[in-house]
Amino acid sequence: MFDKKKDAETTATPGVQPTPGINSSNARSASATTGAMIGASIRIQGDISGAENLLIHGKVEGKISLQKNDVTVGQAGQINADISAKTIRIDGEVNGDINGAEKVVITSTGRVRGNIVAPRMTLEDGAKFKGSIDMDPDESAKSASEKTQKPSPVAGGHS
Repeated sequence: MFDKKKDAETTATPGVQPTPGINSSNARSASATTGAMIGASIRIQGDISGAENLLIHGKVEGKISLQKNDVTVGQAGQINADISAKTIRIDGEVNGDINGAEKVVITSTGRVRGNIVAPRMTLEDGAKFKGSIDMDPDESAKSASEKTQKPSPVAGGHS
């Protein structure tokens, strides 16, 4: 009856609305898998790198490099940077080149101006995109190396 620990676990935190379908243990595990977040009022100028997933609701200028992790640009996110990550999801605005090791998704609210390199690409109905998409980066790298290895024709001729 007077177990403070038990009462503290069942009492809601003032000002915090519970999320339907999510109990506190699910919320902890969900936040552990989402990684870091840049809030809507945060502005970063510079390079971002690391080894965890990143959710961006703020403004970033520079370069974002999370090669083995996911990057999500929220609807309020405004990015003036090149992004390299395993999986990239754009719900906001990106001005810069995007390199996704696995896939890139531009949702219906996403706006991208830049080139995209990824083996898989999803462009949802309503998304805005201006740039080029390369879905076979290995092939383009191979053709570029073949062009440099081919001898150029000799002008003139043989005597």
